[in-house]
Amino acid sequence: MLTWQVAEHGPLRALDERLGRAVASGGLPAGPAGFFADLGNTAVALPVLAAVLVWALWRGRREARHRAADGGAPPRWWLPPLAAGLTAVAVPALVVPLKLWLARPGPPQMAGAAHEGFYPSGHGATAAVLYGLAALLLFRDPRRTAARRPVVPGVAAAVVLLNAGVGTGLVRRGYHWPLDVLGSWCLAGVLLAVWCVVCDRWSGGRQVVGAQGRPTGLP
Repeated sequence: MLTWQVAEHGPLRALDERLGRAVASGGLPAGPAGFFADLGNTAVALPVLAAVLVWALWRGRREARHRAADGGAPPRWWLPPLAAGLTAVAVPALVVPLKLWLARPGPPQMAGAAHEGFYPSGHGATAAVLYGLAALLLFRDPRRTAARRPVVPGVAAAVVLLNAGVGTGLVRRGYHWPLDVLGSWCLAGVLLAVWCVVCDRWSGGRQVVGAQGRPTGLP
């Protein structure tokens, strides 16, 4: 729906541009806004995800060895990090064609930019997908052990607040319209959901906690 409104110059796009101008000229501090906007740069988000990928590979390999030593079938420990890497690659592969197709002009502050494609926001999608993947790899426990449960809501809230800061910074600095950011979040939600489905279905070796608090292997 957002993409349709942008492509067809619908009323939501007109409202979006009025809101974007108001936020960009508003009283939000420019310094913090620029800091959060920069968190959507690939140069910042990609090293964070790369470090988490290395850790996830090490943890998965270690757990697979332990399960093999106990006689259980080792899971596809490499699938979540591999799927995360492919999901990260999918961000520019999807965002760039959309930008070229829609060719939406940017805010007034971006007049004279090298391109006219501002929807969806590449910075917004990068931050949402890469930081989201990092959080999922670190804290999403397929075994659903009780020790991890209190941590997950706090981590999810932190990722949401971080991306809200990135999106607000992008609009406040005049780099994007609000719909550019919202569209990138919708795209990120689809990509993260696909990652979860792939890992749940094909990673294998899932465990659940039995009645005595001990993990029980499942195929």
